[in-house]
Amino acid sequence: MPGETEERLRSFCEYLEYERGASPNTVLSYRADLKSWLAFRETAGIDDEVPDSAELARYLRHLASLSKSKSTIQRHAAALRTWKRFLEEEGHRKPDSERLPLPAKARKLPQVLGEGEIERIIQACAGTSPMDRRDRALLETLYGCGLRASEACGLRLPDVDFAGGVLRVTGKGDKERLVPLVGTCRAVLERFVSETRPLFRPAGNVLFTTRSGNQLRREDVWRIVQKRGQKAGIPLSRLHPHILRHSFATHLLRRGMDLRTLQELLGHASIGTTERYTHFDTELRDIYDRCHPRA
Repeated sequence: MPGETEERLRSFCEYLEYERGASPNTVLSYRADLKSWLAFRETAGIDDEVPDSAELARYLRHLASLSKSKSTIQRHAAALRTWKRFLEEEGHRKPDSERLPLPAKARKLPQVLGEGEIERIIQACAGTSPMDRRDRALLETLYGCGLRASEACGLRLPDVDFAGGVLRVTGKGDKERLVPLVGTCRAVLERFVSETRPLFRPAGNVLFTTRSGNQLRREDVWRIVQKRGQKAGIPLSRLHPHILRHSFATHLLRRGMDLRTLQELLGHASIGTTERYTHFDTELRDIYDRCHPRA
């Protein structure tokens, strides 16, 4: 890759991080996507760093021929659209009126567990060891507060207000929100903080740590969900890091919560993201009704 293009790519990554507030994962993905495009461009004999609509369509067909998923292809197109905007804003190319089209994004319905299955996962942590108590507190918090795995990993002691019954959560884009901390979740978490957490000898004020006192990572949360879910008899194919969050949202909607309130609890920037939980196909509804203890 020519030095000038490599320098622009580095500047683009900084633009994503500091001006657009993109997550580290998005920055890495967009960088890889652009390198893929630039390699294709050289092979295909395309002169411009930015494709026109026809060249973009050609490139996306190339990705499809490599068996890339629809969501991956959509992300490649979004990366190129942002790349074009960056080059124009930085004066590296003359602005034009053409807006690169994005392929239709396939609607992906969130998988959920029934309330009975959630109870079984929680009960899979019924032991008295520090790890059992930590895992139960973590799973109760993920489900009871509807948190993303990364949000749970980022929780610190000052974020937990037992007296006020609220949890301060830092979500995507470093946006903070307050989530009610009530019922069983509150009781289990309070006992964990006072009795179990000190046994891990945490170095700082991180809420959830590993056995050695280090901050939990998303991969750790994933392993815990897998381990406890399989112990509860739930197939691995139905387990993923956000399964408790998706189930939290679905169960609240089924019990009558309005979309706007749920949007605030989940920390969604767009109501459209929250609306995914209202779109059940027949198979998903049948699965839910079979599992729900009061269905």
